[in-house]
Amino acid sequence: MKAGLWRQRNFALFWTGESISEVGNSVTIVVVPLVAINVLHTSTFTVTLLNAMVWLPWLIIGVPAGAWVDRLPPRAVMLTCDAVSLAVYLSVPVAAWLGVLTVAQLIAITLIAGAATVFFRSAYSVMLTGIVAEPDLTEANAKLMGSREVSQIAGPGLGGLIAQVAGPVFGMLADAISFGVSLCSLTAVRPGRTRESREAAPRASFRTEAAQGLRFLWRDPYLRFMAGFGALANLALTGTDALIVVFLVRVNGLSSGLAGLILALAGVGGLLGAVIARPLARRFGSARAVVLADVIGLPPVLLLPLTHVGPRLAFAAVAYVFLAGGVTVANVIGASWRQSYVPPDMLGRVSSVTMTVAYAMMPIGSVLGGVLATAFGVRNALWVITAVISACALLYLVSPIRHLRDMPQRPEPAFASLRQ
Repeated sequence: MKAGLWRQRNFALFWTGESISEVGNSVTIVVVPLVAINVLHTSTFTVTLLNAMVWLPWLIIGVPAGAWVDRLPPRAVMLTCDAVSLAVYLSVPVAAWLGVLTVAQLIAITLIAGAATVFFRSAYSVMLTGIVAEPDLTEANAKLMGSREVSQIAGPGLGGLIAQVAGPVFGMLADAISFGVSLCSLTAVRPGRTRESREAAPRASFRTEAAQGLRFLWRDPYLRFMAGFGALANLALTGTDALIVVFLVRVNGLSSGLAGLILALAGVGGLLGAVIARPLARRFGSARAVVLADVIGLPPVLLLPLTHVGPRLAFAAVAYVFLAGGVTVANVIGASWRQSYVPPDMLGRVSSVTMTVAYAMMPIGSVLGGVLATAFGVRNALWVITAVISACALLYLVSPIRHLRDMPQRPEPAFASLRQ
């Protein structure tokens, strides 16, 4: 990747805050289930319920959040979300040290932090378009997702190490500190022409604007397919995420540190995906690269339930490398395409609605994973869930992009007019 964006102060600050925050989030992916398992001694279903609470806010407030973001300065929204996340994650080690930590508090914390993430992610896409020029969006997204994947290499291993040496609640303290770093970095950013600097214009009602985002996505065949594909894939992916720590620690008997190391391998695949996303899009076309990434990346996840202690741990490594690599390539290209494709005054709403549709099935996937694991065992549940992930690649047989080389550059006039 060229170094041009690194020399841009605003992007460098934005990237720094996001990267360190992502390390903290990756630590939390490991330590929250470990707090539930090792400190509070909860059931497998409770662990999956905690995972569901992270995504439930998308189902409840995802659509209206986009309308709010289009009305508010995106940086102010992101700063508020960072402050809220810092406070709630800091409360976990405080409560643990005082001896008053409960499952109810852990559920409430994940729910509140999840709600903050809804607004943060909705504002994220809007703010990025004010930091970098449109031709640089793919590079910017690749760099941001690349650092996200690096964090997934370092974060789970770090989380597992912290949990093994000092206890999992200290990992929550690391995540709280990471949000503090993100807060400081965003404070120093001075974005260009975003919603903060746009001239005031007459606005429709809040309900009308939220409905416009829904209509825009539903009537655009490309956005509709991408959101629908994401919803089904995320249903199964979240079911896997909800069970993987239980599967590695309880079923296979791995230590916290080794479980974190296995999960860190997903970051290797994700980093590779971030590096090759732009070359793949140039070589094959953006639409073909998205299809290729998912068709190659999703089916190997069927190796995951074959994992056992010993040499068969390699099955988990291969599954995660291919899965994370394919998903990252598709996400880098898809996010960059959406940021340039959607009209600027609709971007907050459409981004929020798209993520809401894609994430709405995630709490259901987490709970479904817990139900399947309780009824049939964790390994058998993973067989069912990974079969669904693999089958998602078949959806491209009926997709509107299956015959395209590149994703379209602008919506059809009939779709673009929906923002009026």
